Amino acid sequence: MTYFDPVRVKSTHPPVGVEHPPLTCTASPLPDRSSALFPDSPALGPDTAAGLSRLNEAPFGTAEAALRDCCGSHRWARRMALHRPYPDLEALLAAADEAAYDLTPGDLSEALACEAATPLPHRGGLATHTALSAAQAAYENKFGNVFVIALEGDDPSSLLNQVLTGIRVRLANDEDEERVVTADELRRITRARLARLVRERSNDRSAAELRR
Repeated sequence: MTYFDPVRVKSTHPPVGVEHPPLTCTASPLPDRSSALFPDSPALGPDTAAGLSRLNEAPFGTAEAALRDCCGSHRWARRMALHRPYPDLEALLAAADEAAYDLTPGDLSEALACEAATPLPHRGGLATHTALSAAQAAYENKFGNVFVIALEGDDPSSLLNQVLTGIRVRLANDEDEERVVTADELRRITRARLARLVRERSNDRSAAELRR
């Protein structure tokens, strides 16, 4: 099963006659369920141990840059880098959660601003494309920031439906409610990115390249 961490949905009206227009958002494959996407007690296998050691031993600036690839808040990444070394993945994820809960509104806005648009699966047709465009415009107009949601699944149409349903449901939130939801979705995405970071197999990359 493939997991995605879509954050920003970006959709533009296609030329007349386009049956399956492109839809984009920040999405990247996350570990499958067997490698514990959001583990309570994650196993520390050889690959994880090697990746965690590289993160622990990297120069401060290199580690901070790698961590900012997981969450765009400077304060979050600096705090995580300062608190090294982490004895295991569970400790790393626990520290990430604690730091995420302490994000200020400014920190959260900074992190959201770092998310970039990348292609979603080309599915859904013109109706889905138009609905996503309208929903995203309404969301950004109301809340003034990008839409963040952690998705899972391998069916492209299901992923698009999750995004559209999520936007519509959360449009009913007030600003305070939505900021709480957004922060939690970003926290979950950050956990998954960290798990992928330390599971990187390659030994010839710096910590700043582990997520690439």
